[in-house]
Amino acid sequence: MDNLIQKSIDKVTNVSVHFQRYLLHQIDWNNRLIAIKGARGSGKTTLLLQYLALKVDKQAKSLYVAMDDLYFTNHLLYDLAGEFTKIGGSYLLIDEVHKYPNWSREIKLIYDDYPDLKVVFTSSSILDIYRGESDLSRRAISYELKELSLREFIALDYNIHFDVYSLSDVVSRSKDIIPVILNKIKPIAAFREYIKYGAYPYFTEGKENYEHRLLHTINLIIEIDMMATSSLNYENLVKIKKLLKTIASSVPFTPNISKLSKKMNMSRPTLIHALHLLEKARLIHQLNKATKGLGHLTKPEKIYLNNSNLLGVLTRNNWSIGTVRETFFANQLTGIIPLHLGDKADFLVDKKYHFEVGGKGKTQKQIQSLKNAFLVKDDIEYSVDNTIPLWLFGFLY
Repeated sequence: MDNLIQKSIDKVTNVSVHFQRYLLHQIDWNNRLIAIKGARGSGKTTLLLQYLALKVDKQAKSLYVAMDDLYFTNHLLYDLAGEFTKIGGSYLLIDEVHKYPNWSREIKLIYDDYPDLKVVFTSSSILDIYRGESDLSRRAISYELKELSLREFIALDYNIHFDVYSLSDVVSRSKDIIPVILNKIKPIAAFREYIKYGAYPYFTEGKENYEHRLLHTINLIIEIDMMATSSLNYENLVKIKKLLKTIASSVPFTPNISKLSKKMNMSRPTLIHALHLLEKARLIHQLNKATKGLGHLTKPEKIYLNNSNLLGVLTRNNWSIGTVRETFFANQLTGIIPLHLGDKADFLVDKKYHFEVGGKGKTQKQIQSLKNAFLVKDDIEYSVDNTIPLWLFGFLY
């Protein structure tokens, strides 16, 4: 254990706290058991270490462990927790719990047997923490870490920090907000960079290698994370790769499940499940109209890739600007505000606001009969009447 403690101290000491993800300040850290899910590469490890560096009393004894550490080849997590509490341990942070076979059972036992120990664990976004070997639904408070927003990308790349604005702010106060932003940065230029390489924090390690790293990350999500968290065999994982490429070739994708099932050589239930896994992995986003809903076995009406960076690498930049605009809009709102397909406009948000997304030449024609309807336009800096710049929706988190 001494080696683990020293590793933990070194990591916490060396973590940069200059840039912090939005979720760090939204989590109620007082809970005894916290789960943080998110896509591979979204910054979960850094968030854990920053929590220890910034929010845990320096006098408290804390321990960060990664579940792929060789220590766990012949030691149990439960036993580690017991030994740690004996020496006064108060905070146990467990990274990538999906890489540990009996994670749910042992975390349940840790929670029940060591009430003075606070536990925070991260996992792949694919993992259903409430359907493990032991039910954690009455114990764990779960949070999801999204990819970087445009606002966060600007903070990380430009070192310019802005407030988060609510959707209500954006639709009612955009004329007040926009001058504050324009006074510090040209948001259209930042937006153009963001859609290429701004969704994942590792762009800071080299923008020239970003596309290669993102493709590698996609492969790891499917080959490693899905294998570790689902019952699919390797043959079906290969088919899921093919399915993702098929979706990418014609997004926004309107699926014909029967034809797609035949093309993928997958049964309908397996295909629907595969789409569900791709969405949980934050590789795609499925949308339906508000009247239909989207359950686990429901056929989606339209499918987008999760973010514009994925769109770039999976289509080799052979995409339409209209698809990029809609993908960006959907990504920035997903998980923040309820999002559905609109009947007349492109999107219905919070079952109240209608948004039609387009370029500078987009007209009011499709939304003129709707209440609470707005045009969202690319390549404009200012709001006019019910027209809002697309980039401003990148400041929602």
